[in-house]
Amino acid sequence: MEMMEKVERLKEKANVSYEEAQAALEQTGGDLLDAIVLLERQGKVKKPGQSTFSTEYDQQTEYVRVRDKVEEQEQAAPSFKKSLERFFRALLHFIRSTSFQVTREGKTLISLPTFLFVVLLIVFWQVLAPVLLIALFFGIRYSFAGEGGADTANNILHKAGDFAQDMKKEFAGKNTDPTNEE
Repeated sequence: MEMMEKVERLKEKANVSYEEAQAALEQTGGDLLDAIVLLERQGKVKKPGQSTFSTEYDQQTEYVRVRDKVEEQEQAAPSFKKSLERFFRALLHFIRSTSFQVTREGKTLISLPTFLFVVLLIVFWQVLAPVLLIALFFGIRYSFAGEGGADTANNILHKAGDFAQDMKKEFAGKNTDPTNEE
């Protein structure tokens, strides 16, 4: 290996300048190993450090309990599974603590437990869903009563009833308007 290559390698390995690498090689007669040792003695190269590892608890300053870390992560970013579980718990609480009411002009026609309504809807959905929808056009209103936080569901049901009444008025207006020729 020629002198220029040795200087280049020593510069890379010892992280010193070209001048320092060349001077060290000249002092050691071109021996790379002796040049590195010389640069270490001069304090220009860091000696390889020695690392230790211990399994004793006292020496582990960054010890974190895995269970605590997992709980912290679950609380910080709830998983889809946890969110789904919370949703179904809230839904079950709602079904158990409310009743489904059918009213017309402020008079309650039918009031039954929401659980029973859900069962009937699941079993007879092909008949019950169209009947419930068509009944909206005849002034029938639906709501939930109870302690299960039914405000959101009732708002949706009231909007559906209002929409059906608006559609009914619009349809009736088109049919009775003699100036409306299509």
